[in-house]
Amino acid sequence: MALEQAVSTPQTLAQKIIAKACGKSQVRPDEIVTCAVDLALMHDSSGPRRVKSRLEELGAKVFDPSKVVLVSDHFVPATDPESAEILALTRRWANDNQIAHFYDMQGICHVMLPQQGHLKPGMFLVGGDSHSPTGGAFGTFMVGIGATEMTGVLATGEIWVKVPQTVRLNWEGQLQHGVSAKDMMLFLCAKLGMNNNYKVMEYAGSTVAEMSMYERMVLCNMSAELGAKTGIIEADATTLEWIRNTGQNIDDSQLSWRSDEGAQYEAVHNFDASQLSPQVAAPHSPENTHSVDNFEQVKVHQAYIGACTGAKLSDLKMAAEVLKGKKVAAGTRLLIAPASAKTTEVAAKDGTLATLTEAGAILLPTGCGACAGMGAGAIAKGENCLSSTSRNFKGRMGSPDSNVYLGSPYTVAASAVTGIITDPRELLG
Repeated sequence: MALEQAVSTPQTLAQKIIAKACGKSQVRPDEIVTCAVDLALMHDSSGPRRVKSRLEELGAKVFDPSKVVLVSDHFVPATDPESAEILALTRRWANDNQIAHFYDMQGICHVMLPQQGHLKPGMFLVGGDSHSPTGGAFGTFMVGIGATEMTGVLATGEIWVKVPQTVRLNWEGQLQHGVSAKDMMLFLCAKLGMNNNYKVMEYAGSTVAEMSMYERMVLCNMSAELGAKTGIIEADATTLEWIRNTGQNIDDSQLSWRSDEGAQYEAVHNFDASQLSPQVAAPHSPENTHSVDNFEQVKVHQAYIGACTGAKLSDLKMAAEVLKGKKVAAGTRLLIAPASAKTTEVAAKDGTLATLTEAGAILLPTGCGACAGMGAGAIAKGENCLSSTSRNFKGRMGSPDSNVYLGSPYTVAASAVTGIITDPRELLG
């Protein structure tokens, strides 16, 4: 009797990548599989200081040092002896384990990974940080994991995964001038909530297709705020152009990393980008988001443009467009911490930094900084901060009695000029 042929089921992009990583032709949602990891990302806070002793207790070595990327970005530059010791340990561990891809004080890990050409469509990656889904903007499956899981990955090169369901988010139409990917994600936090546990958020539609890679990174990055397993975007010509510009070789065959026609989604949501207004999240949750016009007369003591979500080159340019020829309001301070040294270099060369500083912005070192409540930029009791970062949980950026609002770089810059939360479209014309 002839062998029965297996019926091929259309697969989502996430399913395709997981199937490749576990050596199967296809996988189904809720199936548990063991996947080979193409690359593991760690930083100074979640990395060596958490995994070193665990690996030593196991008597284990790093499975493949060439498949590990280590970045110092949280405790940089050191502001106290404890931070300095954490950084020293990180540097020793990188040297002892021959980690070739160690980026010390060069930028935030989620920006360094694509900037240094480590991402290609179809890769299966893990990162020791909740915003690791940023990598999904490049057609990869990238998830954040804890230190115990990372120890297992470093020792074996593998991790088990329950295949997640995918939710497709279709955005059509053109964003208004002064509205950005950050506004889209704050809107989604309010619309879909922050409990989309173990889901893949697949971003699609004409709006996404027209976006720069920087803006696509925001969508996938803030999938973490939706509570999702990860975010993902199909590779296209824009993706390949970015990768080639980092010096990596990649051919058009990588465009095959996309969801099959007829793939089954748990849900499909459709949105009109042209109708979206600038969004602001009120304390103390990204889910507490409303249109900017709901926040009239909210005083801004500190405006902050920083972090992996909101201080990339495109973000600095958004702020500069608003600030050109204007001044930061008296009684308001504007702090800017570029996401990488490369970002600072390019922004200095093209005049972006000059525009920002001439307006009165204060330039801070590259790093996670105030976003994670570390280093310069903490806020005091009773102060309001409007930030381009991703989270505004109580006490995250300083005093538990302070208030953090979230907005796009456009909105943060406009509010720095007026001293109150302001619709950036009013200043852009």
